[in-house]
Amino acid sequence: MSLRKEKSARLKVQILEQTLKHVGKRSFEDLYVDDICDKVKISKVTFFKYFPQKEDVLMYYLRICCLQRLVEMRDKPRTGVQGIYYLFEKAAEEYDQYPGLMLSMVAYMADMKRGIKPFPVKPEEKELLHPSIPDIQQVEIQSLDQMLERFTLEAILNKEITKSTATRDISNMLLSNLLGSIITAHTNQISSPKVFFKRNAEWLLNGLQSN
Repeated sequence: MSLRKEKSARLKVQILEQTLKHVGKRSFEDLYVDDICDKVKISKVTFFKYFPQKEDVLMYYLRICCLQRLVEMRDKPRTGVQGIYYLFEKAAEEYDQYPGLMLSMVAYMADMKRGIKPFPVKPEEKELLHPSIPDIQQVEIQSLDQMLERFTLEAILNKEITKSTATRDISNMLLSNLLGSIITAHTNQISSPKVFFKRNAEWLLNGLQSN
């Protein structure tokens, strides 16, 4: 890794880390770019060089979370329904830790004025985040949508889902369920999001089994 690429990767990761550190339970909208720049010791010009708009940090966070899930499942593989439950469990943990950030991410994805594109994560950033994994640069990040579709297909092949429904339709329902769980957990001030998310997934998955 060249010094220039390492510095660039380190700055992006530091921006994300400081964002997570300072947003906490607050709304992402209440976090100012000036606050992040002050902690990372960079100018706003530098910030916007890496993240053209503040909300891009949300998409970067989502990609890093997806990378983390893939790394975790390399160490402890999960397939089918087990994988679906795992994604819901981790999403609940992220919501519990950063509710304002997760809600802002859902709002960003729902904004019709914005096109949703995966935010790039460079090999150097993967290496910086997971230095103990020799081949981390070759790990291709899958989106949450892609992981849900893969697990859904596995669940169908494993006969864990027996209702005759298209794989894509099921994965779309699961994604809708997960994103809706984030909004409902906030609206109803759910005190145990992990239990709530799991129960929502169970009800949907149980309905996909033939009696």
